[in-house]
Amino acid sequence: MYTLGLNAYHGDSSACIYRHNELLVATEEERIRRIKHWAGLPTEAVKFCLDEAGITLAEVDVIAISRDPQAKFMEKVWYTLRKGVKLRSILDRAKNSLNVGAFKKELAEAFGYQEADLKARVVYAEHHRSHLASAYFVSPFADAALLSIDGMGDFSSTMRGYTKNGKMEVIDSVSYPHSLGIFYTALTQWLGFPHYGDEYKVMGLAPYGQPTEQDKVAQLILLKDNGLFELNPRFFRHFKEGVNMDWQGGSPHVGTLYTEALCTLLGPARSPDEPLSDYHRNLATSVQRMAEKVIFHLAEDLQRKTGQKNLCLAGGVAQNSVANGKLLANTSFEKLFVPPAGHDAGTSIGAALYALHQVDNQPRAPFRHQAYTGACFSNEQIEAYLQSRGIAYQRYTDEELFPHVAEALHQGAVIGWFQGRAEFGPRALGNRSIIVDPSRPDAKDLLNSKIKRRESFRPFAPSILKEAVLDYFEQDDDVPFMEKVFLIRPDKRASIPAVTHVDGTGRLQTVEERDNPRYHRLIKTFAEKSGVPILLNTSFNENEPIVNSPEHALECFLRTQMDLLVLENVVVSR
Repeated sequence: MYTLGLNAYHGDSSACIYRHNELLVATEEERIRRIKHWAGLPTEAVKFCLDEAGITLAEVDVIAISRDPQAKFMEKVWYTLRKGVKLRSILDRAKNSLNVGAFKKELAEAFGYQEADLKARVVYAEHHRSHLASAYFVSPFADAALLSIDGMGDFSSTMRGYTKNGKMEVIDSVSYPHSLGIFYTALTQWLGFPHYGDEYKVMGLAPYGQPTEQDKVAQLILLKDNGLFELNPRFFRHFKEGVNMDWQGGSPHVGTLYTEALCTLLGPARSPDEPLSDYHRNLATSVQRMAEKVIFHLAEDLQRKTGQKNLCLAGGVAQNSVANGKLLANTSFEKLFVPPAGHDAGTSIGAALYALHQVDNQPRAPFRHQAYTGACFSNEQIEAYLQSRGIAYQRYTDEELFPHVAEALHQGAVIGWFQGRAEFGPRALGNRSIIVDPSRPDAKDLLNSKIKRRESFRPFAPSILKEAVLDYFEQDDDVPFMEKVFLIRPDKRASIPAVTHVDGTGRLQTVEERDNPRYHRLIKTFAEKSGVPILLNTSFNENEPIVNSPEHALECFLRTQMDLLVLENVVVSR
């Protein structure tokens, strides 16, 4: 039985395919179309999944989509009538719902079929239930509390639940327009970061300030005695106007979310080209601290209600790795699991898992880390492509490759490292990465001048051998998906300056041989040469989606100042 999971007509559109309960492949549409956060029907991702599975769309048994147009339907109607939401916003939402309802027909036509030609049964999995499923059904836990937090999906922004006999049970939810994701996005916009997905910039900026503006920020959001929260409608436009969102050309854009009242409270909004002041830094700190306070409030009340010691966390807000790294210390939970794609792309996985396990009662697959699910290429395919481009290269055996790359790193090279299946999710985890020696004090400036050209306040991440975590970090945990930020031991910070943020933290990725043997071998070989069991790891891209194919990798290499390009066992040098 084949199950096709989709996140469609939404930012970070994606597709995955399961054979029975086994995930075969999953990818985001942006990786193929090369448009960040691509929204719409992910036809290219679907084609990739079908090709990898060796089947046609007509052979799919179940199509699961992470949307449910009927979810909270009467609540939507009542809200629209009571609030007098602008007609344009109503029409936009209605059009989107129609697209979701008719997606099987559109999908069939995109692949040259009539809708009647497809035998697949359609399962509509509510957005936040898909988020919860994407975390729980791939987690190592038999039972857990469940928490999903993001901007909005199917008229909810937050959902809490637990598991009973392997099934998800929902306790409560926070309905639109109240949303922690919208709170964070609105303040991200005010701080002068206008693009869809810019919230991580505020998280990176926050350690440079002090929480001096918390009293002001606290006026925007109210923590409730029932463990939930509410926004103050004075400061957010969407209470009356709805969220003005479009994805013309595939790239999502969200209109301004804050009101003039917010500018009265905080001062004039920063323009994107305005220098960052201490006030902006302090506000970023205050926003991050407020978001953490709300997350801990939601989680601690959920723990009291469920009695569970394990927590599965998903949703766009679950990508806040700083909050994730503090969650166990600030709540009564003992273990936390965040999937590699906690954001909206991961709901394609969640929708498929919801259909398999929640609806059809299929058994769960054994636990294993699943982050490498995208495109892969053989050495022969890579060589044929380079030859077609007239690019000189050298192919090494494994015994030659790893010492060669480790020595280049030790000598200060910036290396594009491309191997295996591409990662699913927003983080490069050693298969589509740019890597550098983390002991170099100039590595951050070098990367930004040669390749990334991004804001100086944004940190770079350490990939560390799992067995060495306690030697360098104050906490020990499995962090295979770079989903948590921990404090680096004070006596180790000077030895790895390139991956130590201004507040002494690092967003680590723990690397185990069983999960990624080649990346583990590279770090181990580098450690034998340098004494440091860590590599600086950043995504293989230059202000674009992470590279997916040898062509993307080569083009990025050629237009930047990377020193070495490693494509499986094939090496291109300057």
